[in-house]
Amino acid sequence: MQNKISDVLLQNWDYVMDIEDWAPPLSAALEGVTREQAVWKPQGEAGNSIWETVNHLTYYKERLLIKLKGLPKLPEAESNDATFTVTESGEEAWEQAVAKLKQVHASLREVIEALEEGAYDWGGSGHAPGEEVMSLILHDSYHTGQIVLVRKLQGSWPTNRSFN
Repeated sequence: MQNKISDVLLQNWDYVMDIEDWAPPLSAALEGVTREQAVWKPQGEAGNSIWETVNHLTYYKERLLIKLKGLPKLPEAESNDATFTVTESGEEAWEQAVAKLKQVHASLREVIEALEEGAYDWGGSGHAPGEEVMSLILHDSYHTGQIVLVRKLQGSWPTNRSFN
């Protein structure tokens, strides 16, 4: 039996957030991160904190969700760098940032489930919906690796992890 394109996208969507595959999923990378760990930055101008990265991921997920639902666009960020901005502080705000990321991810999953076989056929300008979803999966995976690296640098990543 052949899988629908949406099934393949959903499988990878789940891998990137919740299911351990070749790399840790985003939920595992964020598990147990405190506010202090979330705001910590490695030395150097180019390093982002975990919280900044979470906000960046949420921005692009929200943007795609709104686009695929056909809703009015969000105001564009001034730049890609601006999407890494953290404007709040405190443990509760950090927990809300993670919850929002996961909520938007889940909402996008529902939209992906509804994609038809024509997910890669696109008559409009820009990329087809399936291409945009796959691009976001790769984007999430890339930034999950950065989060794991930041946690390793700060000593908050487990020395030994077991996975399936």
